[in-house]
Amino acid sequence: MWLVVQKELKELLRDRKTLFFMVALPMLVFPAMFGAIGYFTSKALDDAQNKVLNFAVIGAQYHPELVAKISEDESFSIKELADGADFKQQIKDKTLDFVIELDANADGTVLDAGQSTLKLYLNDAGLNMVESRIEEYVATLNENKRQAAFDTLSVPESKQLALLKPVVLEKVNIAEARENWGERIGGLIPYMLFILCLQGAMVPASDLAAGEKERGTLETLLLVPLDRTQLVMGKFFTVLVAAIVAALVTIFSMAFWGIMIGQGMAITFIQDMMTQIAIIDYILMFVMLVPVASIFAAILLSLSIYARSYKEAQSYMGSLIMLVILPIVVAMAPGITLEGIWAWVPLTNVALAIKELIKGTMDYYALLGILTSTVIIAGALLAFCVYWFKQEKVLFR
Repeated sequence: MWLVVQKELKELLRDRKTLFFMVALPMLVFPAMFGAIGYFTSKALDDAQNKVLNFAVIGAQYHPELVAKISEDESFSIKELADGADFKQQIKDKTLDFVIELDANADGTVLDAGQSTLKLYLNDAGLNMVESRIEEYVATLNENKRQAAFDTLSVPESKQLALLKPVVLEKVNIAEARENWGERIGGLIPYMLFILCLQGAMVPASDLAAGEKERGTLETLLLVPLDRTQLVMGKFFTVLVAAIVAALVTIFSMAFWGIMIGQGMAITFIQDMMTQIAIIDYILMFVMLVPVASIFAAILLSLSIYARSYKEAQSYMGSLIMLVILPIVVAMAPGITLEGIWAWVPLTNVALAIKELIKGTMDYYALLGILTSTVIIAGALLAFCVYWFKQEKVLFR
């Protein structure tokens, strides 16, 4: 059996496509993709924040002081609006970024004129920071009007806050920082791990059975003095090694790039996150992934044994991805925890356990139960794979 493993692993290491899915994808391609997405998103937000916005004012005579303050800001450029001009069309044409309409009470006091309305016309369909940038001036205007009213009424400072907000709801979150961010992003980690683990096993599994059928080398392999159990176990362990290497590289990549980005770019949030996850948690994540990789290896090899060609095997395995994604997405849903029936749903329970490990709230006794049930499922699927490989009607379809 180990001779078969050695032979298959040598062929595996010669296949660039397999190495790409096992090593390059989790180690370089995915981090590069997420890094690029983060960079371009940050750049787009920064551009929107610093862009010089062209604007016009309707009713500027009602509050010239406010108009002057906005105009003095170098990130705004005021434009004259001709009488009867279609300013909405100018916004659509991007000649103007926004238009402010002041009402007659804009500069009046709250006690005399009541509430004032400032209308902001803009095209809000795309990414822009217009509203947030104007709100800074509106907040100042509100504060000045409130203060003027309080001064007129001689309301002491100690009572002003109480009048503005008679009842305050104060939230006291007793959860630790790790638990908070683990709850938000912890569901994404198993999603990446499972998909990359599956991808790492898919190419060798397709090649080791369906590929051998297509090349006509399977018959030759069956003539060697080994029984079929040893042959299929050799192929299974080869696929399993590929899946485990993909999982191991993914976890190492996650830790490595997390530390590099956190320290290199001085991002406090990532630094805190990476330092709070203990080495034992990374090891447990990897241990949890071994039976999951075994499940994937057994299913993928069974599909490959059934397929007549490499292409047919790939089409079966493409459909399998959707079946794998579903239990992971369930684990990402809010309110789904590692309790009740969810602790017994295959793959979902492992995804939830990895999420708990990231949050630092894992019950390690429950981990043992999840690991045992997953190993039993992996063993049953492996037994089926061995049985499947012994069926002539399947092997020589």
